[in-house]
Amino acid sequence: MFSGIPAAGFFFFSSWLTMIFWGIVAPNLGGRTIGYPTAMLITIGLWLVVGPLLFIVARKSNLGFVRWDVNRFDDSC
Repeated sequence: MFSGIPAAGFFFFSSWLTMIFWGIVAPNLGGRTIGYPTAMLITIGLWLVVGPLLFIVARKSNLGFVRWDVNRFDDSC
C-alpha cells in the first residue's frame, strides 16, 4: 500500500545531496550554486534517464533482481 514512500524519501534525500555536492563543486569550477528546487529538477531528470538504462542493463545481464517469468500468472492446473 505504501510502496512508493521509500522511493519518494530517497528522491528528496537525493535532491538534497545533489544540492549539497553541487554547492561544494560548482565554486571550484567557476559556476554558481543551485537551490533545492533546481536540485529536484536535476535529480528527476537523472532518474528518468538513468533508471530505464539500468533496467535494460540488468535485464540484458540476466541479473537476479529483474526476472521475467511468462508462467507466473498461469491459471492452468
